[in-house]
Amino acid sequence: MSDEQDEVIQFLLNPAHHGGAPVDHVETHGAHIFLAGDEALKIKRAVSYDYMDFSTLDIREKMLRRELELNQPAAPEIYRDVIPVTRNEDGLNLGGSGEPVEWVLRMWRFPQEAELSQVVARCEMTDRLAEDLGQAVARYHAQSSRRDADGARLIGEIIEELETAFSGMGQQLGDARVAQFSSRAWRAFDRVSPLLTDRSAAGRVRRCHGDLHLRNLVLIDGRPVPFDALEFDETLGTCDILYDLAFLVMDLQHQTLHRAANIVLNAWLFEQGGAEDGSLAALPLFLAIRAGIRAMVDVQTDAAAHREGQSNKDAQSYMDYAGRALDDAPPRLIAVGGLSGTGKTTLARCLAPEIGRFPGAVHLRSDLERKALAGVDPLEHLPEDAYSAASAQDVYDRLQERAETILAAGQSVILDATFMAPAERETVASLAQRAGVDFTGIWLEAPEKTLTNRVTNRREDASDADASVVAKQSKRDVGDIAWTRLDTNGELNDLVTRAFDIVR
Repeated sequence: MSDEQDEVIQFLLNPAHHGGAPVDHVETHGAHIFLAGDEALKIKRAVSYDYMDFSTLDIREKMLRRELELNQPAAPEIYRDVIPVTRNEDGLNLGGSGEPVEWVLRMWRFPQEAELSQVVARCEMTDRLAEDLGQAVARYHAQSSRRDADGARLIGEIIEELETAFSGMGQQLGDARVAQFSSRAWRAFDRVSPLLTDRSAAGRVRRCHGDLHLRNLVLIDGRPVPFDALEFDETLGTCDILYDLAFLVMDLQHQTLHRAANIVLNAWLFEQGGAEDGSLAALPLFLAIRAGIRAMVDVQTDAAAHREGQSNKDAQSYMDYAGRALDDAPPRLIAVGGLSGTGKTTLARCLAPEIGRFPGAVHLRSDLERKALAGVDPLEHLPEDAYSAASAQDVYDRLQERAETILAAGQSVILDATFMAPAERETVASLAQRAGVDFTGIWLEAPEKTLTNRVTNRREDASDADASVVAKQSKRDVGDIAWTRLDTNGELNDLVTRAFDIVR
């Protein structure tokens, strides 16, 4: 750090330059942030890493202006402008006349408790919020501009850069972890590099957020908003949209929020309309690289803040996560059937995070696919003709098509539908046989009165089933049920335990 920047830091730390408001100082590996009153002021550290250079004043100004440009469209409630710290005969001034000695990104301050990292720390990451999060990221990616870059080359260069950085971090990360990461990441890369190149041609490489983890998401009016997109390197900010999402999924799992991570992925995939199902073949590598980057940043931030070794344990845990993400876990297919109100979706959501490789099985739900095929919002009620035999067949065809693609990509699948017709159950078993994966069928049951009460009390759910639907279903002959039957007229924890005994 230069003496001049140290002087600027001391200036910005002084409450007198913030109307007397106390100042909180937050340090990252690339920035200093000063929180005072309703403002947040950010300067770039005068540092240079292999992958990031803020060493000159001109570069720091350029990067702050790029940060404003990238983030203001998605978060106009936060980002304001870029102003100079100037020097004149009276000393330093914020936004005054004189020669600029530093540049500041000025933002509106949001409550720290609104950061997603703080929401998680308070154990307030609900299923609804996880769904909103996956949908918000999908919308962000839909608005991201496409880039003409080879996805395989981009990922290969990141692995090379991590190797270079890790070569000097053996003491902090452990030599064995570093060596294992390198060899396994390259093997995974060799397997998926053709896919990554194909995805480039299909427009899946875009100018993304680039740093999408929990500390860079905030709740504004109850909705998740991404901020602090990566601005210092257009190459690093240009990436596959699934790689962008992988940072968030990895971060949630690192916080042991496996259920939330699974829901985020499922919500994002649903918003993609099935177009991203085949991309899941690259997800293990993406998760591992994102974890490796977090480990590297931990070590570098300690060095920049002169607190060497403080984050070693955390960095090592990221490297361990990377190893688990690359572990082989054969995909499998699970079908959960039963009448409306038996609890199929509730059980599937409990099982999904624990099935197969990180972050668990893709949960495909007939109610959601029906709404997608009709082109309506999941909560919009469909007319009765949307439930004709022909429409139902379209839904089951769609479920099978998506499941087959996902299984081929190596990810497990849970199918959640009534499966009342014997032919529907036979077809899904045949799908598993065709895909060469293990299959488990679970049939849920409960008394008609219980089912009626459940569907009547549903709120904000994609299912259109009501008491009349339950009455009709209860009179249908569903044929012989060869799947494992489970009574759901009891405690959920007991049901989940029994279900896990079946699928494990």
